[in-house]
Amino acid sequence: MQFSSPSIDNAAYPLQGKRVVVTRAREQSKGLVEQLQSLGAEVVESPAITIAPPETYAPVDEAIIGLDRYDWVIFTSANAVEAFTARLAQISRSMETLSTRKLCAVGPATAAAINKLGCKPALVPTAYLADAVIEEIGDVKGHRILLPAADIARKTLGEGLRSKGAHVDEVTVYRTTAGDGGGTLADLLSTDKVDAVTFTSSSTVRNTVDNLASRATYTEGAVRLLNRAKVVCIGPVTAGTAQELGVRVDAVASEHTAQGLVAALVALFAGDTEGKTS
Repeated sequence: MQFSSPSIDNAAYPLQGKRVVVTRAREQSKGLVEQLQSLGAEVVESPAITIAPPETYAPVDEAIIGLDRYDWVIFTSANAVEAFTARLAQISRSMETLSTRKLCAVGPATAAAINKLGCKPALVPTAYLADAVIEEIGDVKGHRILLPAADIARKTLGEGLRSKGAHVDEVTVYRTTAGDGGGTLADLLSTDKVDAVTFTSSSTVRNTVDNLASRATYTEGAVRLLNRAKVVCIGPVTAGTAQELGVRVDAVASEHTAQGLVAALVALFAGDTEGKTS
């Protein structure tokens, strides 16, 4: 658990005096932490997940070697882009093959990661959801599609594309494992020293609940602890997971990005009902 205090002291900042918990993996939390600090928040990093290599690279390597047989490569996260291209470089395959495929980027952060490679996505769906990709990708009957993703990635996208007649290969390019957050977070929540907890994926919700539940010295349940603070989720899938576990969700980002999450948090503390759950 890591505390980061902002370098500013100006009451005009909308999150001034608020203690906000970031449960995102430390490997990918820097941008979110900096945005929160720039608005005056005191940030507590309590990573619920960590990013790890796949248990085996064999399926990834097979897909990379045969990359020219795919019509589309769909990336659902910047992590997937970085993990896939790192492996591509490691086995000495040319980036040119990837650049000649049609690339789909789910979300602006994923699109930015692809742009850094000197490639341009053929499709960035208007919503950062599987249904939007399935609807907007067009006719893919008979097409071969590669989905490099996390080990716990939802199967909705692959199943939807197969229902349109595509041949889809899903390969694990990274794993998400449980982070070490929990102890200090439980202390802070039990003494009402947290204003908000942010969740950026279903796995951050589940692991945070599991981490809190493992602290046997606390008589309150994990969900009751979380419900003592405001809970803000990056999108409806993450919010749905929280609600299934009994966690009250106070706001959901209308734009499913780190920037959208911050905007929802600011609106929540400003008393703006836009973006709040009912």
